[in-house]
Amino acid sequence: MTELRTAQWYGGDDRNGYIHRAWMRRGLPADAFTGRPHIAIANTASELTPCNTHLHEVAGSVREGILEAGGIPLDLPVMSLGETQVRPTAMLWRNLAAMATEEMLRANPIDGVVLLGGCDKTIPALLMAAASVDLPAVVVPGGPMLTGTFRGTALGCGTDVWRLSEEVRAGTLSQDDFLRSESAMIRSRGHCNTMGTASTMGLLAEALGTVIPGIAGIPAPDSRLLEAARGTGRLSVELVAQQRTPSQVLSRASFQNAVVALAAIGGSSNAVVHLLAIAGRLGIGLTLDDIDRMGAGVPCLVDLQPAGRFLMEDLHRAGGLLAVLRAVRDRLDPTALTVTGRPLVDYLDEAQVWDAEVIRPREAPLVADGGMAVLRGNLAPDGAIVKPAAASPHLLRHRGRAVVFDSIEDLHARIDDPGLDVDADSVLVLRGCGPKGYPGMPEVANMPLPRKLLGQGVRDMVRVCDGRMSGTAYGTVVLHVAPEAAAGGPLALVQDGDWIELDVPGRRLTLDVPDDELAARTPSERMASTVARAARGWERLYIDHVLQADTGADLDFLLGSSGSRVSRESH
Repeated sequence: MTELRTAQWYGGDDRNGYIHRAWMRRGLPADAFTGRPHIAIANTASELTPCNTHLHEVAGSVREGILEAGGIPLDLPVMSLGETQVRPTAMLWRNLAAMATEEMLRANPIDGVVLLGGCDKTIPALLMAAASVDLPAVVVPGGPMLTGTFRGTALGCGTDVWRLSEEVRAGTLSQDDFLRSESAMIRSRGHCNTMGTASTMGLLAEALGTVIPGIAGIPAPDSRLLEAARGTGRLSVELVAQQRTPSQVLSRASFQNAVVALAAIGGSSNAVVHLLAIAGRLGIGLTLDDIDRMGAGVPCLVDLQPAGRFLMEDLHRAGGLLAVLRAVRDRLDPTALTVTGRPLVDYLDEAQVWDAEVIRPREAPLVADGGMAVLRGNLAPDGAIVKPAAASPHLLRHRGRAVVFDSIEDLHARIDDPGLDVDADSVLVLRGCGPKGYPGMPEVANMPLPRKLLGQGVRDMVRVCDGRMSGTAYGTVVLHVAPEAAAGGPLALVQDGDWIELDVPGRRLTLDVPDDELAARTPSERMASTVARAARGWERLYIDHVLQADTGADLDFLLGSSGSRVSRESH
């Protein structure tokens, strides 16, 4: 049997072993330090991360499972990011949360870890950390909230906020009715009940193999989540005994399956930047072109908001992720393993679809090609993405004149100006919102439409941005444009009235300006004045070292892994 990592702290009869054991005794028996694995429960619960507040209860069930299997459970609160609460954007701290969690997993006497996350950035950050440390690790997603209703109609958290707020701006919904829906939107504990980023990353964590198959997507208040958490606690002890680590579970085949799952569920575009970052920690050379190729031709089968009609509670009732994956089994890599040691495809034989309205048959998909489309051209030399499942089909090939905004503040100041030179065919361009420029790459790419066009019945336009879009949002939005404007990308050179051509089937995003004219242009003074600058702290470190969206927007010095070895011993 392999010696436990914690023996480096607790083994021996010398002074160091004595000190480490003595400080941890506090009711633990002596045999807690002789052969029993110590499992950290990395918990992102926080009252300022509303989606994750229930994870303390989930941690209790994990704890019971660890004890049942003979392990020692240890609570480890880690940095939490509430997508709806922190400013300017949670993405600014995803890498910090990953780095801090990595350091705590490495520094402490633990043999394995159970990762508890829910809200958008928590599961990606936890997986980035676990990949870097490479101790045995398993994820328990916190699960979506139950479906709320308002006046007999189901509400999708996030998606219906965008929809209802636009109706207010269009004058078709009163402000009072809009506010009355507020208390009905969040019915229970759990994260967004649409196929937003939180739901997407929970499901993709399972598709990657880091969750016990069948768990992701269980609603947060469902008692079966606590049962699953207990079973995960037991499995974590087995993972240590078998030394089954993330580097053994996560392979290129795992990412193939995750990208296929992303297309089949109509998942959030944010998953692209997170999958690239996780792969970067593992040294797997995943690229935007890989994501385009792996997802190409995979049908979107899940009819959920924002692309469709239903919500996460319906998906679980209809058969869940495994039923979806069974329908696209031919696109999965059968060699990809899960934390149980068995291939993911082994769990698909018994999966069934119980509601063909929610999980559509392959011959009648919601969208025939649900994969993320990666665009290139002189406006996005390093790539940009668009989510066809959330776009308007008639706009997937489009040519229009640019209406340019140099910052989110500029957009808010001018978008509803009656004198704005814009029509339904215009292309709205928002820049200064990339990783460096904002900083943090906020979810502002799904720009509100001009009020005067909303009044004319327009509900979608082509929009181009170097920022991100909420996973709960919808529309024909080209985002993650790389390089971003603040990093010298061509987006900084676009001027009002320039012709922009979008060709999603042809994977092109083109600025119709001669090369010599483009080379002679310089960024506007207004745009240059909005680029983020920081004198100190994390924000300065982030701006100086963050990479572009096409590689995952991680920090340059965090690529790869450092393992679990501590460089110096305490004395």
